[in-house]
Amino acid sequence: MAGRGEAVEYQVGDRVVRVSNPDKVYFPERGITKRQVVEYYLAVAEPLLRAVGERPTTLKRFPDGVSGEPFYAKRVPRGAPEWVQTARIMFPSGRTADEVCPTEAAVFAWAANLGTLDFHPWPVRRSDVDHPDELRIDVDPSDSSGFGDAVRVALVVREVLADAGLTGYPKTSGGRGVHVLVRIRPEWDFVDVRHAVIALGREVERRLPDLATIAWWREERGGRVFLDYNQAARDRTVASSWSVRGTPRATVSTPLTWEQLPEADPDDFDVLTVPDWLAGHGDPHAAIDDEAFGLETALEWYARDERDHGLGEMPYPPDYPKMPGEPKRVQPSRARPEG
Repeated sequence: MAGRGEAVEYQVGDRVVRVSNPDKVYFPERGITKRQVVEYYLAVAEPLLRAVGERPTTLKRFPDGVSGEPFYAKRVPRGAPEWVQTARIMFPSGRTADEVCPTEAAVFAWAANLGTLDFHPWPVRRSDVDHPDELRIDVDPSDSSGFGDAVRVALVVREVLADAGLTGYPKTSGGRGVHVLVRIRPEWDFVDVRHAVIALGREVERRLPDLATIAWWREERGGRVFLDYNQAARDRTVASSWSVRGTPRATVSTPLTWEQLPEADPDDFDVLTVPDWLAGHGDPHAAIDDEAFGLETALEWYARDERDHGLGEMPYPPDYPKMPGEPKRVQPSRARPEG
């Protein structure tokens, strides 16, 4: 292997990936280098490709490591090798972009060389970028709650999904949260999928009113765990399974089984530990593509809530154009009274 600072090359399938400045420290607290991040991604390439393959993918890049300023690369970087394939997506504004679309393991090493830590795939395949095939529920603890609370909510998410005829696969977010992924048939658009997530979140909130909420405005959450339904909106993504997160510990968003989740400590899963954990346990999400589910029941719940309880559309993120049926996009304490 070349000396400190000199470029190294990795043979990845049919590709040769050149990694510059491999000993550059990306995680100062633990001394983890670019080389170690690249080799981590090569170690988890098979399940990572199952998670993000054929998906338009935003790269969250930390060119100066976690102590520097990251940015989201929503367009394929200039100078990308010809074998880095792309997919064209449309933003809520109507503008389009060609995003990286991973199709082979070499893409992960190439991206890591550019300072990519997190891969943020769209919930679609490039063959149909307007109809998600993955429903995602982001279980996000408040500042006063933690991973244990997120797990308690996620277990109720599992029950609600089952009642809607859906099977969810959990993973750590890499922080204090939990993500639950569901394979769905690509028969619904982003608006429908978001409505399904809203309906599922409302049902979780009914079952755990003191712990879970889908209230968009922070002032209404009361320290409860937030089910972030807007992560289902077009162009909103979560870090993929097996993604390295920009935390001091170099934690990894790690797939788990439902049985493993309550016993897990998210800090145990990082760049240094996950390859051995994967070798010993296998991919807990290996079967996720075996069956795709329908949203009929969840959408019936959404229609019921609108018809019987007056619960319809909810606010979109602030950078979105005004959407049909959306309520006022202003926090309640600042809203002017009607009339």
